[in-house]
Amino acid sequence: MTSLSVETLAAAAEPITSAGNARLGIAVLAGIAVIVLLITRLKVHAFLALTIGSLALGAFAGAPLDKTIASFTAGLGSTMAGVGVLIALGAILGRLLADSGGADEIVDTILARAKGRAMPWAMVLIASVIGLPLFFEVGIVLLIPVVLLVARRGNYSLMRIGIPALAGLSVMHGLIPPHPGPLVAIDALHADLGITLALGVLVAVPTVVIAGPLFSRYAARWVDIPAPVQPAAPQGAAAGNDEAPVHRPRFGATVATVLLPVALMLVKALVDIVVDDKANGVQKVTDVIGSPLIALLAAVIVGMFTLGRAAGFTRARLSVTVEKSLAPIAGILLIVGAGGGFKQTLIDAGVGRMILDLSQHWSVPALLLGWLIAVLIRLATGSATVATISAAGLVAPLASGLPATQTALMVLAIGAGSLFFSHVNDAGFWLVKEYFGMSVGQTLKTWSVMETIISVVGLVFVLLLSLVL
Repeated sequence: MTSLSVETLAAAAEPITSAGNARLGIAVLAGIAVIVLLITRLKVHAFLALTIGSLALGAFAGAPLDKTIASFTAGLGSTMAGVGVLIALGAILGRLLADSGGADEIVDTILARAKGRAMPWAMVLIASVIGLPLFFEVGIVLLIPVVLLVARRGNYSLMRIGIPALAGLSVMHGLIPPHPGPLVAIDALHADLGITLALGVLVAVPTVVIAGPLFSRYAARWVDIPAPVQPAAPQGAAAGNDEAPVHRPRFGATVATVLLPVALMLVKALVDIVVDDKANGVQKVTDVIGSPLIALLAAVIVGMFTLGRAAGFTRARLSVTVEKSLAPIAGILLIVGAGGGFKQTLIDAGVGRMILDLSQHWSVPALLLGWLIAVLIRLATGSATVATISAAGLVAPLASGLPATQTALMVLAIGAGSLFFSHVNDAGFWLVKEYFGMSVGQTLKTWSVMETIISVVGLVFVLLLSLVL
């Protein structure tokens, strides 16, 4: 994803006038309105709508066309470089999991042990554990095949199963280190990692329960859609490639393969925390094997044996399985990339600096101020990480005199604010929409509302803890 440092957002710059702020605010609203209108009314593909909306935003803001194009293409390229390969590797692993029968084995085991009302709780637990060391996008591509199969095989509403899984991933991403946002905020505010982690768990548990299993009851009523079917094989695939596997992979081997990237990234995170010495040989090794790219690539290679060959796949069948996994994600990759381009156009237009400039004059409690700033930057740029980094940089002076527990709570308040109301400028919004086969309106009523619940409920529990600690 496109990264933006605290120094870039908070650096002294030419002051923005009230008229300039008003024009930029109108440009942001106009750009978003163009995207929504093109998608919902004119049925334009989301990739084209995001591209046109980015150009419209630049035009309304008075930016030169060449600068707007440069911002959009830079954001698109950076987003694709950050998540494109990860999505592709996750899609391959997911297809191996599905075609080999490994996903069926996981689903059958889960359905046998957690039925009826327990299923959403089982999904939120699985997602929370898997999401602890994973980037949000990686967690989605690993869990989507299981979510879809559980919904189909158990005859559950897709939202009843999907929302708890998404809530578990999102809460971990925004509140719990070693995710990049919380870690950067901890460093910027000089917070204690152990205290932040402990308080983060106290906030995360009730938050994920409310936004996951409990909210999913209402989300399933608002958007009652069946789980999308598995994508069809591309034209030209040899007949018989979709035949049932000779036998299923074992449950233990399947779970171990899916959790392999989780384990590798968790080892890296633990070594980074314990060793914290870039010159250390062990840390150099774990930095490589624990990077998302290498961890997922390793899982794919291992999966070809533990899933594909264990199911009786020949080399030709494995090759076709990989080919089938890549074709259906082309649209998703373009949409996610265009979402990153729109986000970068917003940032380069000065939206983040405008919000920071305006927020400096507000007289509100420190915890609420951190949350509000993160909320505004999240709404404007679509990036939870950018919102966390920039808000932490602004409120860092306020945290210098706070007790350790209050500083940790400031980190959590900012993290909660960074998750507020994901919409069309967030790459995660388009990932969820495309993977779950929803319309823009349905995604707003489910995913966007869920993110807002996480943000608000997280803030409430942070404020409650601040009263007793």
